[in-house]
Amino acid sequence: MKGNTVSMEESHRSNIFFLAALGSLMAFTSLSTDMYLPALPEMQKDLHGNMELTITGFLIGFSLAQIFWGPISDRFGRKRPLILGMLLFIIGTIGCAMSYNISHMIFWRVVQAFGGCTGPMISRAMVRDMFGINKAAQMLSTLMIIMAVAPIIGPLLGGQLLKISSWRSIFWFLAVVGVLMLVCIIRLPETLPPQKRQDTSLGNTFLKYKQLLSNRKFMKYTLCVTFFYVGAYAFIAGSPFVYITYFGVEPQYFGLLFALNILGLMGLSFANRRLITRYKLDTLLRAASFIAMVAGIILAVLVKSDISGIYGVLTAVFFFFSMNGIIAATATASALDGVPEMAGTASALLGSLQYGSGILSTVLLALFGDGTPWTMSWIIALFTIACAAMAFLKNEEIPAG
Repeated sequence: MKGNTVSMEESHRSNIFFLAALGSLMAFTSLSTDMYLPALPEMQKDLHGNMELTITGFLIGFSLAQIFWGPISDRFGRKRPLILGMLLFIIGTIGCAMSYNISHMIFWRVVQAFGGCTGPMISRAMVRDMFGINKAAQMLSTLMIIMAVAPIIGPLLGGQLLKISSWRSIFWFLAVVGVLMLVCIIRLPETLPPQKRQDTSLGNTFLKYKQLLSNRKFMKYTLCVTFFYVGAYAFIAGSPFVYITYFGVEPQYFGLLFALNILGLMGLSFANRRLITRYKLDTLLRAASFIAMVAGIILAVLVKSDISGIYGVLTAVFFFFSMNGIIAATATASALDGVPEMAGTASALLGSLQYGSGILSTVLLALFGDGTPWTMSWIIALFTIACAAMAFLKNEEIPAG
């Protein structure tokens, strides 16, 4: 009995470590972007360039690199790409800390993203390796609760570092975090055994993207979460200038306002773990996307009419952003469930479009930004409508291609 108890305790500790490690890996996008958000106005003065383009550069690298890493993880397993990716992330982050003009910063942000993208992409594939659709959705909701800590701590910590040092200290801190994560990755188990790996050439493996793009059911869920993230990244990239520059919020307090939305996301992710056992994933996805759409439309109306100030923006954004806790988990689980034999490649394509959507967001903000919250607001409204349209499309109307 004593031996069984010790074994169960070791298994429990192993599961906790596994969840914590995957949650931290999935948080890498948020941590790499959200932590330096309070520093964007200062960096713009120092590096003499449009800082929204540093987010664009990161998202370009993050989205394109997943297309490269996905088939590799299906061919060679999950751990080796994770280790190589984290090494690249560390190198890119050090480059960011040592940049002295906008061109260098954008370049190193692309390198940082090329490595960092392996974290969330391969984490999703590892969950699909080990669990069925409902359990995978529950696990993804749990991971989102863990990863939601990063957007809360990131801007707060970044704002505090700015009080005692320059924006460069933020990237040095991220480099140290990267080293710690590398140690954790080495301790993770391999979830894709050799007998389940793709035994075809990498060239043929890459051709699986064509199959996925023609799979209408897979693309329905992928586009649903992609459209939502266009709006989410419009808020992430636009909020520092809206809150700090337009509404006059102090940089060290920006993180507190940003954290309100993450608390909503965490609450919905926690509730989603129970809701999944009572309702169909499609039902939850439609309800969440509908609420996000209504919140986005209300936000645009409030901003355009200029009748509520910062409080109206905070309230509408809270309801919109909180829905991420359900939309991302249910759409991702549903998308990957239909293609378990190529979960790494499918996760890569989903992640590439999901995070690549931020490129569109930042470009639209740069092109149409007028110094007010309006551009951010109409982007959120427009793409939450598109998200809801995908969610309400019935599966029986879209045969798998």
